[in-house]
Amino acid sequence: MTKDILIHQIVDVLKRANFVVSKRCNIRPRSFDITARKDDILIFCKALYNIDGLNEETAQEMKSLAKYLDGSALIVGAKTRNQMLEDGVVYIRYGIPALNVQTLYDYFVESVPPLVSAAPGGLYVSIDGDVLREARMSVSMSIGTIASQLGVSRRTISKYEEGGMDASIDIALQLEELFDVALAKSIDVLEFFDNKLQEDEENNEYETKPPEDNILNLISTLGYDVLSTNQAPFRGVSKKDTDVILTGISKYCNSMIKRAELMSSISNVTGSQSVFIIKDQCNLKSESFDSTVFIKRDELNKLLDPEDLLQLIEERMKNNNKSRSESN
Repeated sequence: MTKDILIHQIVDVLKRANFVVSKRCNIRPRSFDITARKDDILIFCKALYNIDGLNEETAQEMKSLAKYLDGSALIVGAKTRNQMLEDGVVYIRYGIPALNVQTLYDYFVESVPPLVSAAPGGLYVSIDGDVLREARMSVSMSIGTIASQLGVSRRTISKYEEGGMDASIDIALQLEELFDVALAKSIDVLEFFDNKLQEDEENNEYETKPPEDNILNLISTLGYDVLSTNQAPFRGVSKKDTDVILTGISKYCNSMIKRAELMSSISNVTGSQSVFIIKDQCNLKSESFDSTVFIKRDELNKLLDPEDLLQLIEERMKNNNKSRSESN
C-alpha cells in the first residue's frame, strides 16, 4: 500500500462519516496530512504506512496544533515493526492514538469504538471494575478464589476492580467466561487523546516560549498568543480569545500562492482566518488568494493592536468577495 492510497482511504472514510476534509498537505516536512471537521470535532490526521516512522518533533507539533485549535491528533497507518496493525486495536505513539483504516471506519462510520490497546508486552483491555466487582459478589466468590483460578495475584484482581490496571486479552476473556458478562471497556479514541494532552499539560509539556521569528514576534506584541510551527504549511498560529489566524510568512512568489491555497482550505476546515505576511517590497497583484489575505510587512508595522489587524483582514476579505461577485 502506498501513502497516496492510504490517504485516499482515510479521506473516503472521513467523508462517509460526514466530515469536511481539507486539501492534502503536499509540503515537506509536514506535521499532518489533512484536517477534518464534523460539528465540534476537529482532527489533525497524519498518514504513515509504518506508524513507527513518526518522530517526537512531528508528534509534538501535531499535539500543539490540536491544543491551540481545540482539536485532536490522530495517526492512521498500516503496520508497526514487522506486523500489520490489527483491527479494533489502538496503538500509541508519543501520546497520539494510531489505528488502521478499518478501525477508523468502525469508529467514525459504524460508531463501534475499539476495545483493545497495544502496549509493550502485548495487547490489553481496560476492565470495568464496577461490573467485575458486582459479578464476583453476585456469586459470592472471593478475590482469592478468582486469583487462584486465573493464576494471578490477589492484588492484580483488586487492581482490576479498582480500575487501576489493564488486563491482557487472555485474562479478560477468562474473566468474561467465568462470570458470563462483558467486562472490556471501549476506547473513545478522541477522549483518549484529550486525556493524554491533559497529562502533558499537567507535566508542563507546553511551556509558552516567545516566537523566534521577528514577524511572529511582532504579531505577539499586538496582543496575540503565537504558536510557532516548523512543519505546517503556515509559519504559526496567532490566537486571541476566539480569533485564530493561521499565519504564513514568505516572499511573494508562485510557491507562496500554492501555500495560500492550501492554508485557505485548512482555515475553512478549522474555522480560522488565513493570512500571509509578505516580507519583500513588491506590488501585489491582489490583496488575497482564495480566503487567504495578503499583508505586507510594512503594513503590519503600522498596526497598534489586534483590532487594527482584524479590521485590515476584514477589509481585504470584503474586497476579495466583491471581486469574486463582479467576476461572476
